[in-house]
Amino acid sequence: MTGASTADDLAIEAKGLSKRFGRQLAVNNIDLAVPRGSVFGFLGPNGSGKTTTIRMMLGLAAASEGTISVLGQEMPRQLQDVLPRVGALVEGPAFYPFLSGTANLHRFDAADPHSVRGTRAARVQRALERVGLTHAAGKKVRAYSLGMKQRLGIANALLSPRELLVLDEPTNGLDPQGTREVRHLVRSLAADGATVFVSSHLLAEVEQICTHAAVMSAGSLVAQGTLASLRQSGGRTLRLLTPDAGTASAVLVRLGLTPVTDGAAPTTGVLTASLPDPDGAVAADGVVAPEDIVAALVDAGVRVRGFAVEQGSLEDRFVALTGEGFDIAQ
Repeated sequence: MTGASTADDLAIEAKGLSKRFGRQLAVNNIDLAVPRGSVFGFLGPNGSGKTTTIRMMLGLAAASEGTISVLGQEMPRQLQDVLPRVGALVEGPAFYPFLSGTANLHRFDAADPHSVRGTRAARVQRALERVGLTHAAGKKVRAYSLGMKQRLGIANALLSPRELLVLDEPTNGLDPQGTREVRHLVRSLAADGATVFVSSHLLAEVEQICTHAAVMSAGSLVAQGTLASLRQSGGRTLRLLTPDAGTASAVLVRLGLTPVTDGAAPTTGVLTASLPDPDGAVAADGVVAPEDIVAALVDAGVRVRGFAVEQGSLEDRFVALTGEGFDIAQ
């Protein structure tokens, strides 16, 4: 589903990447390609291997097999060269609860051997502004809500300019306003030229901010590509509203489709049917383009009260690939 990309085009590239914990295979032979400048959604149910993959990506865990490179450098061999160019928020932020948000960021920045002391105060202030925490900068972190701590963690990742930002469930615990602010922040980072890698199980988050995505299921990578290509691969569904459901069903069967009723009486209701492919290709018994379906229904005397062809959603595609539901909201 991905197009051809050279190593220079990719911010992250994994080949045959696997991770075992004893007999458990947490990540199974995945090939991942994250284009530079993309906002890349890393999707999957809890326990699908997303966080383990991120830990290998950042040199926090060693791969059992395969390779992974970040910003063109092999990890973890080039760890010291890569990490100063990467900001990350993984498995929730950890701060000193008795210090303020500002003091925490000063501490973390001081621990970075690449940071510039003379610009620290200005950078801390700017990072707090970007995540909307200036009003709480002087409060002790123990008084922060989970969402505020999450935003402070993102601020920490932004203390220095980053080519790549890795965010693991970045809107976890945020209220709707905080979620909108983080989405705006991610878009602004991408607009500034950074690659943003977002691990999430929230459909709304991915659909609103991502340009590309990959889907994990039980440790395997089951799909990846642009968001548009993932949606399109879900196929299309015909939806028909008519009081002549019996006759309409016979027409659809004759056209090579398999209609399904909504459970109402056979003489009325809504019929749905999957089209053979996203382009409305030719089925065994004839053409199934939408306009031909409507014409056939009218010719058969079917009263058409409503007719629509619905493109498969990202949620439909996720369910088809993983067999699991998708959280669509916080």
